[in-house]
Amino acid sequence: MTTTSDSENRRRLVLFLVLMVLVGLNLRPALSSLAPLLVRIQTTTGLSALAIGALTTLPVLCLGLFAPLAPWLSKRLGAERTLGLALGMLAVGLVLRGLPPNPLLFIGTLLVGASIGVAGTLLPALVKREIPGGADLMTGVYTMALCLGGALGAGLSIPLAEWLGSWRLGLISWAVLAVAAMIAWQRCMPRRQAPPPSSGGGSMRDLLGQPLAWQVMLLMGTQSSIAYIIFGWLPTLLQLRGYSDAQAGWLMSASVMVQLLSALGAPWLARLSRDQRPALLMVLGCVACGLWLLLLGPENWRWAGVVLLGLGQGGSFSLTLSLIVLRTATSRLAGKLSGLTQGGGYTLAAMGPLAVGLLLQFEASLPVLTAVLLAITATAAGLALLAGRNLRLDIDEHGELITR
Repeated sequence: MTTTSDSENRRRLVLFLVLMVLVGLNLRPALSSLAPLLVRIQTTTGLSALAIGALTTLPVLCLGLFAPLAPWLSKRLGAERTLGLALGMLAVGLVLRGLPPNPLLFIGTLLVGASIGVAGTLLPALVKREIPGGADLMTGVYTMALCLGGALGAGLSIPLAEWLGSWRLGLISWAVLAVAAMIAWQRCMPRRQAPPPSSGGGSMRDLLGQPLAWQVMLLMGTQSSIAYIIFGWLPTLLQLRGYSDAQAGWLMSASVMVQLLSALGAPWLARLSRDQRPALLMVLGCVACGLWLLLLGPENWRWAGVVLLGLGQGGSFSLTLSLIVLRTATSRLAGKLSGLTQGGGYTLAAMGPLAVGLLLQFEASLPVLTAVLLAITATAAGLALLAGRNLRLDIDEHGELITR
């Protein structure tokens, strides 16, 4: 009987991992596939540089604004159904984004950002629930899927547009992957009895009173700001250096592909220490070096910049996402912290692409733009010294939320 139960648990675990990877693959192509096409989109639609900047900012802003809805929807519909609904909304947004009238480009992008915000907030709590003992390592697997999806979006964006004969059809084609993930999730998603509502602490108001929660949220915001600036503007910045749109897209794609290594390896590296500060500082240092080499360094060092940027970004995002499960004692607290961290963090992160768009509108030089990116990275490093400490949010014997 025990053998049958163990076999069933293993099968359930493998199935959940496959579904998690499939969902993760969908949460970045919608963002990274847009950046290499921005010049074509601006030429075709006649949008101003400021409007294009808003287009890159909108999905990230929606990630932040809609992420706090995930715990609320999960409580009423269940986490599994809410995630399936988010995948369906993602497919609809991807289709609308490629349809001709310009307003649909923005409406579709809004839906894409909202759906990714909800789905991305739910997954850490589901991982904490399904695999409590290895939640940090499994978050690395999930982050690896995000990075792979981002790399595919950046690398295939131009080829798909060329093959299908239109950037609009190229953008719409990503809906196929979202529909596949939605069908697989609806048919095979884990189903568990929802736990009874807790009467103890752990409300959002309680969470806002904990400095540790703010530190994790602000770290998520600053490191994500760099990530979404790169998703939205790195190809454009590389084109300012003289690269073609295809070359810029492939350089970004290669950098995102390198993220696969550090996204999976960073949580293992973090386990070698009592806290995550050394690992976080190392990967953020790689981000800073990679940015400088790509944007200001010698051109023949561009591949070193690609590798360093990829290692740094994959590692920093994986570690920051892992902090959601490492800094909480229960899956319920992980869900709450995930909503706060990704909601507030992504709202803050949205300011990054907008700021770069404004700087480009005013024809800021590449050294000025690079200095801004390095300043954001340095701020993230300062926050990592706080959020990376070996602390955890928990409920004490009196039902109060505390930091241990």
